[in-house]
Amino acid sequence: MKTLASRKSLWMLLFIVIFWVSFTVFRNPVKLRTMFKLPVSFNRWNLIMGPSCPAVPLNLPVSPKETELRIREVLEKLDKQIPPRPFTHLNYTTSATHSTATILNPRDTHCVGDLLDILVEARDHLGNRKGYGGDFLRARMSSPALKAGASGKVTDFNNGTYLVSFTLFWEGTVSLSILLMHPSEGVSALWRARKQGYDRIIFSGQFVSGASQVHTECALVLNSSVELCQYLDAQDQEAFYCVKPPNVPCAALTYMQSKNKDVSYLSQQERSLFERSNIAVEIMGKSNVISVSKCNTDAAPVKEKCKLGMVSAIPSGHVWKNAWTPASCSLAPIKMKDCLRGKFIYLMGDSTIRQWMEYFKSKVNTLRSVDLHESGKLQHQLAVDLDEKISIQWQKHGYPLIGSLVYSVKEIENIARIIDRTGGEKNTVIVISLGQHFRPFPIDLFIRRALNVHKALQRLLLRSPDTVVVLKTENTRELNSDVERFSDFHGYTQYLALKDIFQDLNVGVIDAWDMTVAYGINNVHPPEDVVRSQINIFLNYIC
Repeated sequence: MKTLASRKSLWMLLFIVIFWVSFTVFRNPVKLRTMFKLPVSFNRWNLIMGPSCPAVPLNLPVSPKETELRIREVLEKLDKQIPPRPFTHLNYTTSATHSTATILNPRDTHCVGDLLDILVEARDHLGNRKGYGGDFLRARMSSPALKAGASGKVTDFNNGTYLVSFTLFWEGTVSLSILLMHPSEGVSALWRARKQGYDRIIFSGQFVSGASQVHTECALVLNSSVELCQYLDAQDQEAFYCVKPPNVPCAALTYMQSKNKDVSYLSQQERSLFERSNIAVEIMGKSNVISVSKCNTDAAPVKEKCKLGMVSAIPSGHVWKNAWTPASCSLAPIKMKDCLRGKFIYLMGDSTIRQWMEYFKSKVNTLRSVDLHESGKLQHQLAVDLDEKISIQWQKHGYPLIGSLVYSVKEIENIARIIDRTGGEKNTVIVISLGQHFRPFPIDLFIRRALNVHKALQRLLLRSPDTVVVLKTENTRELNSDVERFSDFHGYTQYLALKDIFQDLNVGVIDAWDMTVAYGINNVHPPEDVVRSQINIFLNYIC
């Protein structure tokens, strides 16, 4: 009887334990994992075959509907700045040769610190005044002998006139330049064309299964009746697709490359606007040199050291003796290795931020590269100094990635997911650079990615407010690139969108767009002087 009673008590106890565990699982499964230290799975790119609808994750801090509304809001702001312009004939488009640029209140000698204003009146190829704005202008002043340069601020009055303002940062002989990058009719055509398709770039995916290798077409959007592999980031609802090879699983996708497709959404007449002779044409003419003197002998006011969250001026600074000088704050001399000591630095994005990785490795001789057994130009990079506890890594952003060379996608991942996995603390530094690979696609793709990164950073800074976050805007690039796909106009609209999206976060901004204009660089991978200047700002942010 005693044994039977003991068994009943044991069964009753077991029943209570089972009931408690079941109740806890259904009530709070995350808490149970934490109590028993069970592994938490991180959703990366879920592999889904066929046209099944993606599942919407639960308990998102920002709903998909809110994201769609925010995308529409950013797009509407851009649309207002780029209204449609009629294009009937080349003769009626803006002509740099016939347009005029007049210095307001000219003097024999101007003073350092003064504002120099220039009124631009746009005229067409027949010499007639334009009645509307929208021309894509680029203003720059420079003194080549002093290795000095700065951008100018352009204000569009939307009636065919523009005010270009230069801040005279240095003394000496200064050359002024106002380039007509694209006439308003060309800008309108590029903006319309960009919205029309995802197929200017095609991707070829290589699937490896055992000894067999199969190539199929891949894209951000595939209109196909055949079975597809969908590589889905379930949390942010971003997807990439490949035609599924027969008898090969979707998980076998290993390598990717891309090439331009012979597709254009511009008319033959519109394409004539983008011949090299019609891009970046000078408006200023011969009266483009002024003399600047140091009229005021008073000491310049001391500026606060550059730090996170500062609002940048326009222009954000100037180049002097090939080094960058910010307009609204000062850069302190910092020893790179001392600053990097004890830091975990994550560089995320495209090859323009990979240049930082290469710079760090070339300037800190104790950094040692770690072989991560990946292949290709876009392989993940890691460099460490174990004695100084320095860790620097670069990782490419998720699709789209444009590259004619084959690159591995085995470890590809969206930046937002990497951020979500990052614990963060005061010695953790995240640097993000997005833009160049998004130019050939509708801009809502870029806006969505930027918003998703923004949300991930909000979550990171909520749980780890001491984490340092730095945003590097994109660079200007070559003028002879395929304009419909890679024009700097596309980069500039993304630059504006990025500034709008990230304005509420306490992050450091490195205005690479303004810097590369000031340097006069038309190269997607600028020279070392520019990279050094970018990193000098970065070091001031983190030390």
